Order: sequence, then C-alpha cells, then structure tokens
Amino acid sequence: MSKTVLVLVPHPDDAEFFAGGLLANLIDGGAKVYIAIASDGRRGSFEHDPERLAQIRREEAMQAAQTLGAEAPIFLGYPDLEVDTLPRGVLRERFIRLIRQYQPDIVVAEDAFAAYEVHPDHRAVAWAASDALHFANLPLMHPEHIAEGLAPHFVVEKYFYGENLPNVNKIVDISQAMERKIAAMGEHRSQVKFLVEDVFRQAKLAGLDLQSLLGNALDDPLQALAWAMRAQAAEIGQRIGVAYAEAYRYVRFHPFVENLLAMQG
Repeated sequence: MSKTVLVLVPHPDDAEFFAGGLLANLIDGGAKVYIAIASDGRRGSFEHDPERLAQIRREEAMQAAQTLGAEAPIFLGYPDLEVDTLPRGVLRERFIRLIRQYQPDIVVAEDAFAAYEVHPDHRAVAWAASDALHFANLPLMHPEHIAEGLAPHFVVEKYFYGENLPNVNKIVDISQAMERKIAAMGEHRSQVKFLVEDVFRQAKLAGLDLQSLLGNALDDPLQALAWAMRAQAAEIGQRIGVAYAEAYRYVRFHPFVENLLAMQG
C-alpha cells in the first residue's frame, strides 16, 4: 500500500527548501504527500503589498507542489509573522485534526529542539507539530474530533528538519531528486527573489565582493539560491558518500519500544 505523508510547515516555500528531496523520493516510491502551510507568507518581500503577496505565494505554492508531485497544498491562512501570537493551543489543535484526518504514515516537520531558530513562525509551528505528534493518538485529547468521526492516530515515522539540527540520525540520499527539489523551489519566485536580495543586502553591508564569488549567478536569484542549495546538500552528502543529501532527526517509537526492537533484531 502507498504511504501517506503529511508535511507541517510555517511558510509556502519551507517544504521544498528543507525537505524537497525527501518528499520527491517518497512520491517516486508511490506516497501521497500533503503539505499543510500555516501562514500566508504576506511579509516576505521588499516590493509587494501584503495582500497581493499573500495571493502570489498561494499561487506559487500550488505550482511548486505540482512540480514536486505532491497533492494540492492545505492552506491554514494565518498571517505571516503572527503565527506565534495565536491563542495557546490553537495551532496544536489544527495539527492534531490534520493528523487524524489524513492518518499519515509519515510526518515531516521542523525540529522544535533545533538551535538558534530566529523566526517566531518556525518556532511556533515546530512546537505545535511536536505536541500534536505526541498526543494525536490520545482519545481524550480533543474528544470533539472523535465525535466528528476523526479517529486518534499514532504517526510511526517522524522526520524532523532544521538548519541547526541536534542529533542527526538519518541522512537521505537525494542525488536523483536534487534538480526536482530546485525546480519546485524555483516556483516560489517571489520568495526566491526576496531571500537572495536579503542576503545580498547584508553581504554588501559587510563589504563582500559577491561578483567574484557568484559571477553571473548574481543576476539570477534562482541560480544563486540553487548554488547555495547544492553546496549545502553536497556537504551533507559527503557524510554518506553520495552527491547530495538531506539530514534529519528521525523518530519512530518510544525509546523503550525501540530498545526492545533492537534486542529482537
């Protein structure tokens, strides 16, 4: 049977940027991938007004999911850079509901324990996802879901990503999926332009000569971002002797259960 994958991310481009290779591999293996996006991304720009940007990013997310081979995204629609201001427990309940609705075999989310995460939306989504994954199987947690026909569910496989990831224990070869990951990320045109421009502005303030480092890539935001993405994936790939890879903290069962499985295996 094909697996169901649920991805819980704060912004429209996060799934492709952080886990695009893993997701492409899973899709190629027959999995159905659903990407739930918490915020509308309305503040990541130096040129658009918030309402227009939110619409642009919604359209880009739909195209990126199609390029990756995922299902149509699930838009939760919270304002960008305000997810952390939601009433306590609101986002956790939304994620528990999604887990019970889709009954995923695998969930991909940011690691709540990753160090030095500066973005409040990322921190809020990571903790809500962690809580939801721990408690979505408890019938007394939001019993109104059960009344609606949504059964409690335990997610067996959890892939946690992060820029400063603690306790990496799974490195995924994405060599065959790297170009598709970049192509899917490239559909987020507004965000690619914003991310690259933000870095270039800081580099200029630092007195760096980016022209000598990146050459023609300086005139093409996607080319510049692709260069950085390949470099990062290549560094991770060296750890297992492949061209490109992604790193995760991978969790299945309670440590006691894992120890028993190891003893039997």
